[in-house]
Amino acid sequence: MAQTTEPAVADARPRPEPDPDLISGGHLVARALKAEGVEVIFTLCGGHIIDIYDGCVDEGIAIVDVRHEQVAAHAADGWARVTGVAGCAVVTAGPGTTDAVTGVANAFRAESPMLLIGGQGALSQHKMGSLQDLPHVEIMTPITKFAATVPHTSRIADMTAMAFRECFNGAPGPSFLEIPRDVLDGRARLDSVTLPKPGGYRASTRSLGDPQAIDALAALIARAEKPCVLFGQQVWTCRATEAAITFCRSLDIPAFMNGAARGTLPPGDPHHFQLTRRRAFDNADLIIIVGTPFDFRMGYGRRLGPRATVVQIDMDYRTVGKNRDVDLGLVGDVGVILAGVTAAATGRPGAMPSRTAWFAELRALEDASYQKRLPRQLSDAMPIHPLRLSHEINEFLTADSIYIGDGGDVVTFSGGVVQPKSPGHWMDPGPLGTLGVGVPFAMAAKYARPDKEVVVLFGDGALSLTGWDFETMVRFNLPFVGIVGNNSSMNQIRYGQIQKYGEARGRVGNTLGNVPYDQFAKMLGGHGEEVRDPSQIGPALRRARESGLPSLINVWIDPDAYAPGTMNQTMYK
Repeated sequence: MAQTTEPAVADARPRPEPDPDLISGGHLVARALKAEGVEVIFTLCGGHIIDIYDGCVDEGIAIVDVRHEQVAAHAADGWARVTGVAGCAVVTAGPGTTDAVTGVANAFRAESPMLLIGGQGALSQHKMGSLQDLPHVEIMTPITKFAATVPHTSRIADMTAMAFRECFNGAPGPSFLEIPRDVLDGRARLDSVTLPKPGGYRASTRSLGDPQAIDALAALIARAEKPCVLFGQQVWTCRATEAAITFCRSLDIPAFMNGAARGTLPPGDPHHFQLTRRRAFDNADLIIIVGTPFDFRMGYGRRLGPRATVVQIDMDYRTVGKNRDVDLGLVGDVGVILAGVTAAATGRPGAMPSRTAWFAELRALEDASYQKRLPRQLSDAMPIHPLRLSHEINEFLTADSIYIGDGGDVVTFSGGVVQPKSPGHWMDPGPLGTLGVGVPFAMAAKYARPDKEVVVLFGDGALSLTGWDFETMVRFNLPFVGIVGNNSSMNQIRYGQIQKYGEARGRVGNTLGNVPYDQFAKMLGGHGEEVRDPSQIGPALRRARESGLPSLINVWIDPDAYAPGTMNQTMYK
């Protein structure tokens, strides 16, 4: 039968008057989300979940519909990182839920609180082979803090609250809730429903930990001649910026930052260091690690000097002392702990040792490292050196620019150059190393903070994974400045292959087409420009900002330039 070109006619019959004593499952979901402070759900439609949409419309919760469920999950993760409120993604059963697995797994490793709600076939058809039936809970259990099936319509609201509660149990993370179709479409009597009251079912998570450990760390700091501190993800998770700044300045401790903690101290602050972490770790007598695990990024703890006293502060007991012994471990809210240590240390009798020479040593090394790299940052070579691209981006950022890195080698380059100007203005995938977070993180960041500028550096391989949701950014009028470091390669992998197997096999499975992403952006209704001359990067970025549109600046970079981290293959050591 030939398809008709005439538009479908909506059913004009009026909706039946609802029974005020009954409520549907989808509306219970929406009320529970509203109680949690959820303002928006990220979703891709499916027949199993549409009653949730109906409920969200009634509750005033926005619905951002995307082109792939992975994007929905990443956007929920991104929302949590930007706002501190757990994000929410809603996907259908079967492939809808499995498509979201990567986003959930990324949030799990990054300690980001979000709820994924997935559809499921009707309970009445359990084990009968219903459409899109899969064991979702079993799939999600290893990568969530909580995963469960809602067994009855009357349980939807309290189990939604339960899932959110588990998101904040210890270090944050994702939860998963599966709602069968007949449970979601069913109706329950309001007097049989437990609908938690907003703010009425949460305990404080701002724990100080052991007071004796606080005093012990204060004593260590009072004696240390060469201390240093590394602030990690949890400093931003706990919104502990002011406590961290006061800790450094009051106790005169050099600070390094990774992950979302970047921007805790502004560029140029005398306590802020970026390029000398290895030297500091090798020579410090006291190393304090705050809110970051001893994972591959830390060489599993082996990069800490063997003669240093090592202290670890974390929200999760399971992280402290994992992969490396510590001399002192403190568990609790990292901001509360830092404030407690500051108070205890400043209240101790006697003066701390002078650290003038220690600061001067690190600053001299920092300046020398910067000067050594500067010629490549200012290089006029074509194809463009990735360090020049990173330099131009860093010069472009303002105090209101949220910077997002989505890529391998090119983003590794940027990590040593780009410095966010404000706290909470750096986003990257986290330790799972997931490519494809750029567009969904930008979506969440711009939707949550429309007053902020969002700037994304993509590798061309990363953008190709979720780039079609650039159209979603256009459709929802979410302008951002996107830069594609385009070398037509998955260069981080390419370098490793060359080292292992030689140049002749260095291009196997890692070479991409020369895609004009500027034209891709224009095709979808955004702003696009191509840049081959490094002197044109800055002007192109400014034109993208002024366009007021989602933008992609396609910058052709040198495919034979590799970041130091790539050349050392530190991610595999």
